[in-house]
Amino acid sequence: MYFCKGKQKRRYGKMLELNLPQAELNIKEENGKAYVFDRLRKQFVRLTPEEYVRQSFVSYLITYKNYPQSRMANEIGIELGNVKKRCDTVLYDEYLHPLMIIEFKAPSILIKQNAFDQITRYNMRLNVPWLIVSNGVRHYCCRVDYEKKEYFFLKDIPEYEKLKKVTH
Repeated sequence: MYFCKGKQKRRYGKMLELNLPQAELNIKEENGKAYVFDRLRKQFVRLTPEEYVRQSFVSYLITYKNYPQSRMANEIGIELGNVKKRCDTVLYDEYLHPLMIIEFKAPSILIKQNAFDQITRYNMRLNVPWLIVSNGVRHYCCRVDYEKKEYFFLKDIPEYEKLKKVTH
């Protein structure tokens, strides 16, 4: 997968290939810096490798897994004690209760234990049944079963219809 297509591809070059379908991203340049349109926040944001993964992954969830765009939000602030943090993306159910936390890393960043520790800390606040960590190359989807006090990893990211059937 390329960073962008056509004229933009020639201008910005190629990033690491992602393990996602090609996403149509709206990219612009301003004062020598690249920006990408965030379809959830409805504004242009600075294009970084991590943001490229986020925009590509969100596009994948909406286009291929039928996640409703209206129930997703980026950069959701939470408080952990006295510390303010931000979840990269949160998916909500039809009652606007958090259903999934998604944490993104740049494609060049290997996903290690610290990424899972980070999303687990966020989940101590939101208590969602679904967690995803992705660097665009590797994706880890985890289901948390609060009744059995266990979690397990899935081989694939579930379709939205299957996902919403599993609640807290």
